[in-house]
Amino acid sequence: MSAVPARARRLPLVLRNRSFGKVWAGQLLTQAAIRMFQVGAVWWIVSLAGGAHRGLASGVFLMVSTVPAVAFAPVVARVVARHDHRTVLAVAAAVAGAVAVTAAALAALGALPVAAAYLVALVLAGCQAVFDPCLTTSVPELVEDCDIESATGCELATQSVAGLVGGLLGPLVVEAGRLAELTAASGLAYLLAAGLIVSARFARTGVIRQVPDGSVPGRRTLRQVLAGRPFVRRVLVCFAAANFFTTAIYVVMPLYTRTELHAAGSTVALLEAALGAGALVGSFTGGRLPGPPVAVASVCLAVVAAALALPGVFAWHATAFVTMTVVGWCVGVIGVRFIALFQRLLPAGDKPGFFAVMQAMLGATFPVSSLVFGALGDHLTARTLCLIQGAGVVPVAAALWWLGGRHEAVEQPTPTAPTSVPAKEPS
Repeated sequence: MSAVPARARRLPLVLRNRSFGKVWAGQLLTQAAIRMFQVGAVWWIVSLAGGAHRGLASGVFLMVSTVPAVAFAPVVARVVARHDHRTVLAVAAAVAGAVAVTAAALAALGALPVAAAYLVALVLAGCQAVFDPCLTTSVPELVEDCDIESATGCELATQSVAGLVGGLLGPLVVEAGRLAELTAASGLAYLLAAGLIVSARFARTGVIRQVPDGSVPGRRTLRQVLAGRPFVRRVLVCFAAANFFTTAIYVVMPLYTRTELHAAGSTVALLEAALGAGALVGSFTGGRLPGPPVAVASVCLAVVAAALALPGVFAWHATAFVTMTVVGWCVGVIGVRFIALFQRLLPAGDKPGFFAVMQAMLGATFPVSSLVFGALGDHLTARTLCLIQGAGVVPVAAALWWLGGRHEAVEQPTPTAPTSVPAKEPS
């Protein structure tokens, strides 16, 4: 592989690698679209359409928005492994765009029923459940090995930027009474993303090669992938447990804003923006923190526990803002450290199944968390829910710290010969 000129190396990855830049822009658009719709719809339910059971209604909505990533994980893994990655990404974005635009047209003709909003959320989440693990698997097809950390940082930072933009715009648009416009904007963003991805160039590493007997070389079941990696299994379990309490913030904070802060959608937008901004900074600074990933993650989770409990003690706008910023930063740091680690630990043939099931495993607690905390929100104060969140993260942080002490030598990356060289960018 030819060396990249030093001057070009100084440019950001999304500028010197145009194909990666297009896919990055597509990811930004899709994740901003779904985030904008989800946050806006949750505030619509909490403030307007939820009635007396707005906590449960918003919890069910978020549960519906996360079920596909869990339920369809085996199917997603097979689709990503067997089909061209560019095609999978483009089709997922196009289907989501078509559904959202259709829903927007129907909403423009009359009020959109809550059940219809649930259905749109389900379809968008299903498409995103295909899109996200496929994109993560595609990173080695778009960048050189030396750029994997940078690409991972960009990928995770995109989630943060999308969360910031989508979380900011969603409640503001709904507050203005424009649910149809919100859905239309999400649909158009998906369709634009599909066009960008179609125009990108992928290396042929994503094409599954068949040997004469028809089998796929290097492919193993998820059980085989994780059988010899107890460290990876235990880390995933810890993160899934932490997610049960941390992701409840998407249910708790809108309720907290309405019942404790007595504020409007603009406050929800600012809090969501703080979460996205914190995650963005964490994605870019996480790789620079000293220490192994497990130690860094356990300290970050301890900080998250304190931050989540803070609004339960002080019901102020400032404490809620600090909580969202700090939690976002810690999540960004943890994500970039561990995704980069898994990219290097796993051989290429294991990545499609692993990343699909990793997303499903980490997201499996989200539907349960949304439902549980949503239902509790109709019976307990939002401040009490904040204290429950913080207390729940403490034992997970301790377990992860203990795990790091027992596994000081993390499994070494599996050496694999490169199957191809990423396609050169046209000059």
